[in-house]
Amino acid sequence: MNIRDVARVGGENTVAVEVFPAQTDDLAWTWVDWNPAPPDKNMGIFRDVYITTSGPVTLRYPQVITHFDLPSLEIAHLTVNAEAHNASNREIEGTLSARIDGMLFSQSVKLGPRETMSITFTPNEFPQLNVEHPRVWWPIHQGPQNLYNLEMEFATDGRVSDRQNTRFGIREITSTLTDQKHRLFKVNGKDILIRGGGWASDVFLRFTAERVKSEFQYVRDMNLNLIRLEGQLQPDYFFNLADEYGILIMAGWCCCSHWEHWQHRPDYEAGATWTKEDYEIAARSQADQIRRLRNHPSLLVWLNGSDNPPPPDVEQMYVDILKKYQWPNPVLSSATARETTVTGATGVKMEGPYEWVPPAYWLLDKQTGGAHAFATEISPGPAVPPIESLRRMIPEEHLWPIDEVWNYHAGGGEFKDLAVFTEALNARYGPAKDAQNYAMKAQLMTYEGQRAMFEAYGRNRYTSTGVVQWMLNNAWPSMIWHLYDYFLMPGGGYFGTKKACEPVHVQYSYDDKSVVVVNTTYQPLQDMKLTAQVYDIGFAERFSKTINVDLQADSNLKAFVLPRIPDLSPTYFLRLTLADRRGQTVSSNFYWLSTKDDVLDPRKSKWYYTPVSSFADMTQLQSLPPVKVSVSGGSARRAGVEVAAITVSNPSRTLAFFIRLQIKQGREGKDVLPIIFQDNYFSLAPGERKQITATYRVGDLGRAAPFLAVEGWNISSVVIPITSIKKQTGQR
Repeated sequence: MNIRDVARVGGENTVAVEVFPAQTDDLAWTWVDWNPAPPDKNMGIFRDVYITTSGPVTLRYPQVITHFDLPSLEIAHLTVNAEAHNASNREIEGTLSARIDGMLFSQSVKLGPRETMSITFTPNEFPQLNVEHPRVWWPIHQGPQNLYNLEMEFATDGRVSDRQNTRFGIREITSTLTDQKHRLFKVNGKDILIRGGGWASDVFLRFTAERVKSEFQYVRDMNLNLIRLEGQLQPDYFFNLADEYGILIMAGWCCCSHWEHWQHRPDYEAGATWTKEDYEIAARSQADQIRRLRNHPSLLVWLNGSDNPPPPDVEQMYVDILKKYQWPNPVLSSATARETTVTGATGVKMEGPYEWVPPAYWLLDKQTGGAHAFATEISPGPAVPPIESLRRMIPEEHLWPIDEVWNYHAGGGEFKDLAVFTEALNARYGPAKDAQNYAMKAQLMTYEGQRAMFEAYGRNRYTSTGVVQWMLNNAWPSMIWHLYDYFLMPGGGYFGTKKACEPVHVQYSYDDKSVVVVNTTYQPLQDMKLTAQVYDIGFAERFSKTINVDLQADSNLKAFVLPRIPDLSPTYFLRLTLADRRGQTVSSNFYWLSTKDDVLDPRKSKWYYTPVSSFADMTQLQSLPPVKVSVSGGSARRAGVEVAAITVSNPSRTLAFFIRLQIKQGREGKDVLPIIFQDNYFSLAPGERKQITATYRVGDLGRAAPFLAVEGWNISSVVIPITSIKKQTGQR
């Protein structure tokens, strides 16, 4: 809004804003079935309000578009755009100048009264925009996140009217449909397997830079390369972090609300539909967001719909806006497989599950949510937090047994309780005795479930081209759909995901019992040594095999199939190790398995899961003898960050299973959160020793000293102080 004619320059100014709670026929934010909506329906202003000043011409939305002569990246052909607006009632002539890393270019511009014009510099007209040997931007694990600065200014009558500075990345994102009609994304001409999670804002729309940065650090630590935004498009800071961290963004409009109530249809037979005003608001919203987001190198794709594609008139309106404002990336009509007459096939799917399924599901299912195609939202269901978070969520008198207070923190509709998850947990691992026992078993099952989902999509690429976990995080303290909880506590699902999404990874296949090595990097790896060892419940070795393998760039290798082992205990273990030519471990993986398979019942499948007719039996885990581990820890501080170096050893003759580490504020204090553990929820063979780092902010200790707490499935709990390495060496 131009406030020139109403602002009192040099005096006090007041802005009065009348706000209303969103109604069902408003194009507003919604929480779908993720969590309860706040009582005020998020009424009011929740983003920055600011005033800018300029001369008669303003500059907005600077953009740099990259095109390569693929597959070569030797020359980047850059097109530079900006939007100029003449706020005056007279014609204005001026010069638009720009600078990129010392490279200057400019052109004369004439703007009529009140005219808005998109001004473009092309590499044909300005040869210096053909950049040789550019510093290319890549997503995480595929290369560096190089960023350039673009400075632009418009001058008229010898004075600068307005300036804009922005960052951009030299990169080109495209997509194609494979022979199987699956959507495959390419970055700088290279195929990329997308692995990410769906984002939820805070339920009250509170936004703090410190928390969001911590969550991006979690995403990076889990080796994920994408965040999906369904409708809840975040502030600029969010996208700037994505650019810096190499996290791709899938953005678009939301489902299950007026955003998709264009007209009545079988799943929406009654209620308000779009009016002329809704068309206008949607069009302006699309134009605003596309211009705001188009320059971020992290933007992978835009979705014009979510659970449904728009009708032809709405989709064409959206497509025209995308073309007008030079959106440089792929576009999908929805997050589903439904084709449209405007843009055709999406190449993606939204077939569930959203409820617990066994690890084998992801490789056995060939029709719905299994590891084929691109799954835009999918999940192995509930993610019950560790006991410390449960105690913050649930009053003591409701902590056990599970009751309606627990269910209140589940989801809506079919996800209103934990019944499916709990039945599987009790059958597979033995009935839970109390809340703490249930929480530990939940971490074990969630680790197993998340690892299996991401590993399956990794093994089957590029028959599987992408998977988005529903969800990454929660808007409030929740029992379902997250990889870390509302309090930023990383649980079993976090570390199962981190393990599965390693750039170079060794894994087990639940369908054919094969051992597979996955290399998602663009570099070949030679002379690698792969070892597989099978142990019975008493941790006696029953099988071992070591081979040398060479890995091609961006490839998978099916190394061998595990043989049938006679008289194996009902519950057994598999340890996989991949080492380089120097003997350094590149990837390791530890599985707890059953000779009795989980058996799916696909005849009873529902839209949100496939039930199980009989469960795997891993109840022998309950009989593992107790183990006392040896632990030590020292820490060093720098620039407000403390790094604790932790050593855990198993001196016993028994497996130390599913060890959990925590850093505490004092011996009896709260967990230090957020925190980055190099590894957690791991197991140690007899005589094995493991070194791990934990990184956290010094300020999150409060005034307490750091303590290391160690527990586990069969581990005697221990708490020790973390000593300062500086003090040990006499430094100050």
